[in-house]
Amino acid sequence: MSRHTVRLPLLLALFLLLPAIASAQQSVQFNIGYFSPRGEDSRVDGDTLVANLPFHIFDLGDLGNVSVGGEWLIPVSDYLEAGVGVSYFSRSIPSIYRDQINESGAEIEQDFKLRIVPLSATIRFLPLGREARVEPYIGAGVGVFVWRYTETGEFIDEEGFIFRDRFEADGTEVGPLVFGGIRLPLTHNFSIGGELRYQRAAGELDPTFFNGDRIDLGGITWQGVVQVKF
Repeated sequence: MSRHTVRLPLLLALFLLLPAIASAQQSVQFNIGYFSPRGEDSRVDGDTLVANLPFHIFDLGDLGNVSVGGEWLIPVSDYLEAGVGVSYFSRSIPSIYRDQINESGAEIEQDFKLRIVPLSATIRFLPLGREARVEPYIGAGVGVFVWRYTETGEFIDEEGFIFRDRFEADGTEVGPLVFGGIRLPLTHNFSIGGELRYQRAAGELDPTFFNGDRIDLGGITWQGVVQVKF
């Protein structure tokens, strides 16, 4: 994927927002929450973590972790807001071989690490308007997911030899995201709230170095939000 293709959704969103920027009351929304990647039964076909399960012992549920980020929001009307944002997630989980140990009797250990930096262009609908005492909203958008996946530690080759290495893949993928939440204005310029956000994408891996040929980047984020208008 070229750099121009990756940047297109965000540039298009910014272009559409330019007429409103000069006159609208803009805001910045800060987010902190918990990103929970999709479970074993719902991950994409060929996902490397699912493919690792017959050979390694690890808890896929431990892959969730804290997510932080922020958005720049611009009102399009009393009931619509457009925004661009960025967030950050990273998590490493320990693993051991399921049926094999080394000559000393110790486990053969690895770490599987996933990092995702989503860039987003979104539109949200506020059915009660932007000046309501309570501001529920729903929205959707396009995410540009900058990711890196690594497997680090000891491994066993086809001849049974144990070696230490690091296997790494990274890339940029585009996918949809949908969300809903509620904000509670405390003053004219300050609000707090909560949001549930779902994203979907998958990165391509080289099966020469990994079990499976994809890494699922999808999941759900539960997050608290703080909005500051200016």
